[in-house]
Amino acid sequence: MAGAAHCSLRVKRLLLDPKFEGYKLSLEPLACYQLGLDAAVAEVKLHDDQYTLDHMRAFGMYNYLHLDSWHQDNVYYVDQFGRVMNLSVTLDTALQKPREVFRLPTDLTAYDNRLCASIHFSSATWVTLSDGTGRLYLIKSGKRGNNASEKWEIVFNEELGSPFIIAHSVSFVKSDMHSVAVLLLRVEKDELDTKGSGFHVTLEWVTIAEINKDGGNRYEIFKKRVLRGKSVPHYAAIEPNGDGLMIVSYKPFKFMQDEDEKLEENDNAEATNEKKDPLYYWQQTEDDVTITVHIPQDITKDDIKVRFSPDNVCVTLKDQPPLIEGKLYSSVDHESCTWIIRENKSLEISLIKKNEGCQWPELIVGDTRGEFIMDSSQCSEITESLMHLTSEVMNPSPEKENPPCNAQELEECDAFLEDSASLCRFDGDTLKVTHVINLGSNQYLFSVVVDPREMPCFCLRHDVDALLWQPHSDQPENMWEHIATFNALGYVQASKQDKKFMACAPDYSYAALCECLRRVFIYRQPTPLSTVLYNRKDGRQVGQVAKQLVATLEANDPILGFQATSERLFVLTTKTLFLIKVNSGN
Repeated sequence: MAGAAHCSLRVKRLLLDPKFEGYKLSLEPLACYQLGLDAAVAEVKLHDDQYTLDHMRAFGMYNYLHLDSWHQDNVYYVDQFGRVMNLSVTLDTALQKPREVFRLPTDLTAYDNRLCASIHFSSATWVTLSDGTGRLYLIKSGKRGNNASEKWEIVFNEELGSPFIIAHSVSFVKSDMHSVAVLLLRVEKDELDTKGSGFHVTLEWVTIAEINKDGGNRYEIFKKRVLRGKSVPHYAAIEPNGDGLMIVSYKPFKFMQDEDEKLEENDNAEATNEKKDPLYYWQQTEDDVTITVHIPQDITKDDIKVRFSPDNVCVTLKDQPPLIEGKLYSSVDHESCTWIIRENKSLEISLIKKNEGCQWPELIVGDTRGEFIMDSSQCSEITESLMHLTSEVMNPSPEKENPPCNAQELEECDAFLEDSASLCRFDGDTLKVTHVINLGSNQYLFSVVVDPREMPCFCLRHDVDALLWQPHSDQPENMWEHIATFNALGYVQASKQDKKFMACAPDYSYAALCECLRRVFIYRQPTPLSTVLYNRKDGRQVGQVAKQLVATLEANDPILGFQATSERLFVLTTKTLFLIKVNSGN
């Protein structure tokens, strides 16, 4: 990631509530409607050879319910007969059965090693679809959600190798040429990985463009690029104009170049990584510092010039540029400093510390060309000083003043499995990382489409809160904007050990999460009270309250899909689609 701009996420303080007191459990009833499905959802279980955590994240926790953000309250799923089924809601009390809008030409039951079928809505009239066997479809759908104008027509379909799922897609026009860029996710066997999981993750960035050929227009693959990494990305999205790509992942991704570029890159890496011998070696005691420099055979005492000052040292051989020069870490008694030439043609310089007992972490500030050599007595002292922090048994002496840290005392919400995730922006032309953010302990929670013309937002944990960030690819100075805060949601979600999916309303009015079975938790934003309420402890008047609601679904099947709109939650199980009315429409 050399050359990338290291950025940070700027939190808007006005969107934080330091006085938030928590959620109050509300018993207000939630209207819940359910629709029986004509055929079960086309769920694909993990195979025996899909045993890694990456397989579970990519395919085992796949969201089988797809929300069409271009058309309000429009959801889709694929059933076991390969039919793409749609439910479009206008009135909760007059729900229609899900209707078929498209049927996959492939007989899914004939493939043993297929993945789940995946859908992504590239624009208001374009859809990308994968059948899970390795075939990609580009479909012109017409205006969706309207029975009269919606007609799904295949304009491109091609076998693209091993099975994949669609991570993201966008439709755009550039230089009067319509293109659709699609991001395909695979977890593939890695024969060279003998120490890790034995798999790697690839993101194939495919651009399909309308090309004039043989007197007519047809859609063909215009460009292919492949990124490879060692973990499934939490978030991967193409910019609306197709110029770049943003990825949130635990381990970094990089583009795979052509063979010639690979060889050139390897040569450069080898030249860079060649181990150079240190220019000098240094040791220290509580009183002094000794520097040893190897000098050429033809150098005599008269060719050496060593200048001492209270804070600097300079060593020159003949008329060459200074061999060693710079500011010392700490002051020395420059009048007592000396140097001699040893029999093995090495120059030995003795510096007398002005502050006795002070240990120097470096000799010359910012100089990494030397190597510090520690003697055995110093190693023993350091080991002894750290003994109280380690033990072969768990907490052997709890009565001691400084007991060792016991990891079992940490709560679930204090643990971050992936505390070194990063957010990277890749340029589509140079294939280089242009911006990078180290997310540290800002745990990734979920993504949501707020505006379908923009990139999907992602939600991160910041301390106890959950903050929603909107990427702006066209604003280099404000590329990630903090647009909403869900108070204490970062802490709350950590206590839900059985959680499967998280989502929030596009208008930020609530956040929700569901468990693997039955239960759905809804967390509303604080709202003003219609009645006067006082805090029991301090007598202070409470102006607003944030409510938590719990819905229990009447189903024994596992939850396979979960989507949120401003008014409703959609929950998909194997044989039933549930609608939970969260907010009443304006």
